[in-house]
Amino acid sequence: MGMGYMILAGVIMLASWLVSSRLKSKFEFYSKLHLQNNMSGAEIAKKMLADNGIYDVRVISTPGQLTDHYNPADKTVNLSESVYNQRNAAAAAVAAHECGHAVQHAVGYNMLAMRSKLVPFVSVASRYMQWVLLGGILMVGSFPQLLLIGIVLFAATTIFSIVTLPVEYDASNRALAWLKNKNMLSPAEYAGAEDSLKWAARTYVVAALGSIATLLYYINIYMGNSRRN
Repeated sequence: MGMGYMILAGVIMLASWLVSSRLKSKFEFYSKLHLQNNMSGAEIAKKMLADNGIYDVRVISTPGQLTDHYNPADKTVNLSESVYNQRNAAAAAVAAHECGHAVQHAVGYNMLAMRSKLVPFVSVASRYMQWVLLGGILMVGSFPQLLLIGIVLFAATTIFSIVTLPVEYDASNRALAWLKNKNMLSPAEYAGAEDSLKWAARTYVVAALGSIATLLYYINIYMGNSRRN
């Protein structure tokens, strides 16, 4: 599986680079498409929350780029400074998408609840699994249990990446449905928002595939050692 995995890993890395590059170019393009309603990302977010009857979630600006996220712990929609202030199709798409997560939280969307429960364990797993896996591979002949522990830790992050897929797609679907039903955007602006979110979702797909492939690689090493013994 060594050479096969190297080829697969190369394909996934190439796909990741292509999707990320395409996503960046899409957002740059749609960032130049000014909204006819002249609403900022923050205003879009606040209106979507209000239209969904959500009044206990704050919309705040957070430093950096690509730092947009919804925090269910303190009920905040965190928008990067550019998304928070800008008035274009890309900003509208991101703002509405993050509010889609807030709507998921409000209605008790089960996949979001599952992902939230995984966060503490995944945080710990991500911190230690690299070293456990490295040690496990080096000591696979004498102490294979260490590699097995690493596989379990990595499996948790893989499950998290898989659970993330429906969460992200559902948030985008909720965002696009609201943008369309409330006539928030012109047809061209809506098409731009839809295209932006489509490419953003594909980054999660590539990440999940990469995680699955890597998990299978480690399992193969462990099973190969078991067969030899």
